[in-house]
Amino acid sequence: MGRIIFYEDKNFQGRRYECDSDCSDFHAYLSRCNSIRVESGAWVVYERPNYTGYQYVLTRGEYPEFQRWMGVNDRLSSCKMIHFTSGTQHKMQLYEKADFAGQSFEATEDCPSLPQKFGWKEVNSCKVFDGRWIFYENPNYRGRQYFLEKGEYRTPGDWGANSPLVQSFRRFNE
Repeated sequence: MGRIIFYEDKNFQGRRYECDSDCSDFHAYLSRCNSIRVESGAWVVYERPNYTGYQYVLTRGEYPEFQRWMGVNDRLSSCKMIHFTSGTQHKMQLYEKADFAGQSFEATEDCPSLPQKFGWKEVNSCKVFDGRWIFYENPNYRGRQYFLEKGEYRTPGDWGANSPLVQSFRRFNE
C-alpha cells in the first residue's frame, strides 16, 4: 500500500490532494503542484493527465519544492504507484535502432554514462526482461527521466520520450 500527498504551494502548504492508488488526472483538484510528501511506497508522477509528459520517480520522503524532484515546472496531473516483487533481477537489451534493429548490448548494472561506456548517445528501442529501470537524458542520472518496466519498447515514444536521447540509466529498487 502506498500514499502520496500533492500540495499546491511550497513547503507543504495550500490545497492538497492525497492518493493511495493510481490516478489518471488530479489536475482538476490542484491547479499546480509545488511540494510532495511520499508517506509510503514509490511512485511515478507525470506532468500531464493519463500518464504522459515529463515523468518523475519518487520514493518515500519529503519534496518541499518541485526542484527537489528535478521538476521543470509546477505542473503534475497523474501518478502511478510502483508495485514491487521480491527477489527481482535486472536485465535489459538496448538497441541502436527502432524495432530492435542495429547493434545491441545487454545491461544488468547501472550505467552513469552511456557515451563513455559504449559510445552511444541514443537508445531507439529496448527490451526489459527483468526488473525496473530509469532512463535519463543526460549522463550521471540527470535530465528527463523515463520509468521502464518489463516489456518491449519499439521506439522512444513507447517509454514516453520525444527523442531517443538516453545517456545514463539505472536499476530501480524499492
